[in-house]
Amino acid sequence: MPHQNPPLRLAIIGLGPRGLGALEALAARLADTGTPVAIDVFEPGPWPGAGPNFDPGQSPLMLLNIPIRAVDIDPPAPVPRRIASFAAWLMSPPDGERFPARAELGAYMAARFRALTASLPEGTALTRHETAIRRIEASEAGWRLDGAGARFGPYDEVLLAPGQPATRPDPQLARWQDHARRCGAELLPAYPADRLLEAAEGWAGKAVALRGLGLSTLDAVRLLTLGLGGRFEDGRYIASGREPARLLPFSLNGLPPWPKPASEPIDARMAPLPAETRAFEAALSRALAQPPEAALVTLCTPLARAARRVLAANGAGPGGVEEWLTAERSAPASQEDPDPTVPLRDGLAMARGTRPPAPGYAIGQIWRHWQNALRRGVNPGSAAPGTAEALIGFDEGLKRYSYGPPAAAAEELSILIETGIVDLRIVDDPDILLTDSGWQLVEGDEGARADVMVDAVLPSPALQGIEAPVIAALRDAGRIVPVGKGQGARIRPDGQVIGADGRVQPGLALLGRAALGSVIAVDSIHDCFGASADRWAEGVLTRAALSAAPAASPG
Repeated sequence: MPHQNPPLRLAIIGLGPRGLGALEALAARLADTGTPVAIDVFEPGPWPGAGPNFDPGQSPLMLLNIPIRAVDIDPPAPVPRRIASFAAWLMSPPDGERFPARAELGAYMAARFRALTASLPEGTALTRHETAIRRIEASEAGWRLDGAGARFGPYDEVLLAPGQPATRPDPQLARWQDHARRCGAELLPAYPADRLLEAAEGWAGKAVALRGLGLSTLDAVRLLTLGLGGRFEDGRYIASGREPARLLPFSLNGLPPWPKPASEPIDARMAPLPAETRAFEAALSRALAQPPEAALVTLCTPLARAARRVLAANGAGPGGVEEWLTAERSAPASQEDPDPTVPLRDGLAMARGTRPPAPGYAIGQIWRHWQNALRRGVNPGSAAPGTAEALIGFDEGLKRYSYGPPAAAAEELSILIETGIVDLRIVDDPDILLTDSGWQLVEGDEGARADVMVDAVLPSPALQGIEAPVIAALRDAGRIVPVGKGQGARIRPDGQVIGADGRVQPGLALLGRAALGSVIAVDSIHDCFGASADRWAEGVLTRAALSAAPAASPG
């Protein structure tokens, strides 16, 4: 009888959208290879495929920051035989302009995982464990996992696919946590939403400070108003009486994000032309081989050219683009109007097409359309570390445009500011004093007391700050190292991690935000189902084929 190779033994730790994308990419290739695989997936939450960030049971007030028409994550074969695209799966009246709830996308991901398990090729065994893995260790037989009093393995391949791993609080937050414990003040993270809503039932009439002014803060504001029974009606906010008296958001620069174009036709007027995208891709290829400053200048050349065309096509003068980009390269957002209402007032007019776009708005929307091209160029790993860091910094700065909220969310925030519930008088990097019962925010001559503090800042991806036990143990053992100071893990393009000795850790891979620095533009649902997952899956099967190949006979 012919010798049957033992199945490839594979573990995936974390099964949110990124783990699901990796599993789908692998399954799409297994039918063609005939490789037998035994896959264990480890996800302690109740919704494999969705993970905690897209929990289908969370408040419907938590919205995606892209409309249904832009959710382009169709499943690969063989899954499409069993589940449709997200828009078709919703089975609601077609409204591509609607910004769906995260819970809706989470329910879709959970359904997509079920569809995948029902369509796995012959020879593939999938076992799910509702277990959190705390440690990974290498042995001669393969990787072994420890979690919740049980051991698993050995495995030939292990993929870490965390969403947002637990991190050590930064010094400011750690000081506030100690203060809150000592004086009994309330300090909560913005997520999970249900926990915040439950606590907020006791905040009627209180002043609540919100650390941060990005998308997470908009989520928290929505929960602390609409989630407590308020409503918007005819351009006014109708209070329920259960909400806090004042919401006091603040950030390092005091600027909220700019809203996205309000409709597909308006968005199309700001989209780059195919020839402009090809010019960007060619410039990016050249930039990857250049030193940091030169790389950014090279990349900005096609960006400026496209922005001037967009401005002219939308009735704006083409001037100011180069000056805007020069300031952005040296200090992101330094060229912005310091008035925090400008991105809301002027941004809404630009988003609705009632005012021509300003240079920054045009540049930000073009950059949003180039996110996939940016990933395709940078993530294969050909850039020097300093150049990659510069490109990532530029991309992170432009997120105030490219990751902006729905126009409707910006309008609601504007109404709440006019109503006085949201107070932006102390928004730009205020001094935070500790009081007997909470916090005192001070900016110039303005001051305000806060009874409650909500942390709505997304933690840094810095590897040194990660406290999730499974990643922390690998880091402390030197099996995972950062790309550079303040950055995520060093990985190869196929996700395999590189240890302190500079060598690949065979069969140990990591994908996602925890690898920011090795990869770019990771905070997107599209990245979970993109080329990174494909490269990982191809690498797994290539290594399996090499391992199964018979050794060459002596000459």
